[in-house]
Amino acid sequence: MLHALYLLGIAAFAASGVLAAHRARMDPFGGMALAFAAAISGGTLRDLILDRHPLYWTHDWVLLALIASVAVLTMVYLRRRELPHRALMVVDAVGLAVVTVIGARAAIDAQVTPVAVLILAVLTGATGEVIRDVLCGEFPPLLLREEVYATAALAGAAAYLGLHWAGVPDTVNTAVSAGLVFTLRMAAVFRDLHLPRLRRVPG
Repeated sequence: MLHALYLLGIAAFAASGVLAAHRARMDPFGGMALAFAAAISGGTLRDLILDRHPLYWTHDWVLLALIASVAVLTMVYLRRRELPHRALMVVDAVGLAVVTVIGARAAIDAQVTPVAVLILAVLTGATGEVIRDVLCGEFPPLLLREEVYATAALAGAAAYLGLHWAGVPDTVNTAVSAGLVFTLRMAAVFRDLHLPRLRRVPG
């Protein structure tokens, strides 16, 4: 199940990269570049921090073919139809949910501290979005605005770690934790929930 969800998360982030490129009026090369950047940046950063070599995507032709195929199919779709309202946020939420859990699992397998598990899970889930937004010229990126994004990933990572400690089967743990991230992110999108902004102290 974890591998299937992993491929789903990568595909979702690839599609989100193309959707962001479309919104930024980029050409097909830009769409393909953003698809790869969004899909592999988080896992690459995680593996570099954990000193895992070779990087996971450098010897996985299935993964690279999946990203390219999803990017092309998404571009073809956008040539024929209008971009659905909030489509980018929904697809991105799927990627965030799945990839965050994958990051937590990888960090636990590396036997790092609990705090490091949370940090690495959030970095794995959110880095692709940051790279994507920066390349699209959006600043600050979604992660650094008051959106419930990294906090949703953090909640899912904490849930995964806690359920892992409790001995919950990994299939159940994965479904619950990824579902929590997706639910929190979608609640923020459709109910317009935000974190409080930093405010200047009077005087």
